[in-house]
Amino acid sequence: MVTSTKANSPVDIASRALILIGAEPITSFGDGTTESLITSNLYEDIAQTALVNARWRFATNQSVLNLLTDAPTGRYDKAYQLPTDTLMVHAVTINDNVVDYQIYGDKIYADTTDNDIVIADYSYRANEVDWPSYFSLAVEYALAVPLSFSLARDASLGSLMQQQATALMAKARSIDSQQQTSRKLITSRFLTNRRS
Repeated sequence: MVTSTKANSPVDIASRALILIGAEPITSFGDGTTESLITSNLYEDIAQTALVNARWRFATNQSVLNLLTDAPTGRYDKAYQLPTDTLMVHAVTINDNVVDYQIYGDKIYADTTDNDIVIADYSYRANEVDWPSYFSLAVEYALAVPLSFSLARDASLGSLMQQQATALMAKARSIDSQQQTSRKLITSRFLTNRRS
């Protein structure tokens, strides 16, 4: 009896994208096939692009930033090292207060003091084993788009895969956004104004 399993590796996701366009699945990115050559060159860029497509709950983290001894050359007082797995920074805070910052390479520059505890909220390169299935499926279709053109050489198939990828990514964002406390609209000010 054959059973389906969750795609929890880059090769699993790439193989499923290949199956979507009618190609043969791969056993590794180095198995010597045309499919593995193409997917190995496309996979990581597609995965990282999908991971910064939204502020995914499963790929968001907070970290205390390490203050660097070398100060910025100009405009900012302090420099901090970003975590090595950072893909996109969403906020920098001190005591839950948002701080103005700039990213220069792999560093954050801000006007802070030596005693400030600076925290970054950021998206990171989450491992495929931690991806929820709604996201893995969207990435499979996103990878199927360029595979339709480069491997299948079928523009209409590429357009169909693009439509599916777009719809699945929107659905994934909707599902993922439900994994946090709902924000309550404060209406008291509006009611007061309306009654007066």
